[in-house]
Amino acid sequence: MAIDKGASATLIFGNKKLELPMASPTLGPDVIDIRKLYGEGDVFTYDPGFGSTASCESAITYVDGDKGELLYRGYPIDQLAEKSHFLEVCYLLVYGELPSGEQLEDFENRVTRHTMLHEQMQYFYRGFRRDAHPMAVVCGVVGAMSAFYHDSTDINDPWQREVATIRLIAKMPTICAWAYKYSIGQPFVYPRNDLDYASNFLHMCFAVPCEDYKVDPILARAMDRIFTLHADHEQNASTSTVRLAGSSQANPFACIAAGVACLWGPAHGGANQACLEMLREIGTPDRIPEYIERAKDKNDPFRLMGFGHRVYKNYDPRAKVMQESAKEVLELMGVKDNPTLQVAQELEKIALNDPYFIEKKLYPNVDFYSGIILDAMGFPTSMFTPIFALARTVGWISQWKEMIVDPSQRIGRPRQIYTGPTHRDYVDVADRK
Repeated sequence: MAIDKGASATLIFGNKKLELPMASPTLGPDVIDIRKLYGEGDVFTYDPGFGSTASCESAITYVDGDKGELLYRGYPIDQLAEKSHFLEVCYLLVYGELPSGEQLEDFENRVTRHTMLHEQMQYFYRGFRRDAHPMAVVCGVVGAMSAFYHDSTDINDPWQREVATIRLIAKMPTICAWAYKYSIGQPFVYPRNDLDYASNFLHMCFAVPCEDYKVDPILARAMDRIFTLHADHEQNASTSTVRLAGSSQANPFACIAAGVACLWGPAHGGANQACLEMLREIGTPDRIPEYIERAKDKNDPFRLMGFGHRVYKNYDPRAKVMQESAKEVLELMGVKDNPTLQVAQELEKIALNDPYFIEKKLYPNVDFYSGIILDAMGFPTSMFTPIFALARTVGWISQWKEMIVDPSQRIGRPRQIYTGPTHRDYVDVADRK
């Protein structure tokens, strides 16, 4: 719970005066508790996008945009990306603490042995058109899990919530990999228990039955970092969607499917795809100055994708880590014959040294580097958002579990400012003009 400051904020309007209690979080600005504002003052607040409104209390993730700081359960993201790995981060997000060696081994075993999908789900995949977008398939299959796994849909049973958590973390790589295989007309590749989480996903995506496929450890490490860096990001649009769906007591699979649907929006999960498409539009490094000037021109609608962030007014801490992985992957895969990657490297160099970008704090963000890495690995842009959903699933389920046991949570019901017609009487159709 937030710490009660013992202070209050005074709100005066008309002939009314209200004392609103204040509280302090462990990190971040103080808050004014307006829960009784409507009941006692017959008014409510107007905050499109909820940029100044806290909808919940959470102990999972903290973002300080001014400092460029991201903490998972208090641990800086750069430390976790460098020293940890994704399944350990999953444990941290879900349970609140870093695991002991024994706890981590048990958790990894449970996840690894739940990666297979119910065999009948193959028929569900085949119900989609062959050219269906992988994100449409992922959204549908995640929602359909509630039809296949009835024994983990009771949100009031702690054990069923635990089983659903493991199933979602374990099966999401298989769901996404099979969506990719289906989109390119290749046979499904089953998960393997001898591979780590990231390697298993890459194997399911790129292996074929007719020959052996060995996952390069550099690519596996880069993918693991992508998962780690995207695991959670406070109360963003998709996380808020999961919480809002969960507030109605919907089952966990339906809630995560709602998060997937929200993430699909190009303003949310599609940023790295938009960035890569921009790099391809630029085409060659010699055209970069032209696009730099267009980005500076207020009258030109063109915007450089992959630079700056709505929350971060400093360097995105995830981008610093991703930059290192990008260099490793590009060195492995080679950029001499890839004009898109050449453009990315040169654009990064120019933007980091251009006074305009420095002044505006338009640093390369995590989407800039993740798109480059995924492209170099061989993923089409249509798979970028499903991979984002795969990584964010653990954040969604952690937030959902936290919400379920929070006694202060109620079903979500935002207010509105009504601007429609006032009271009107019905007119019979024969009398209407």
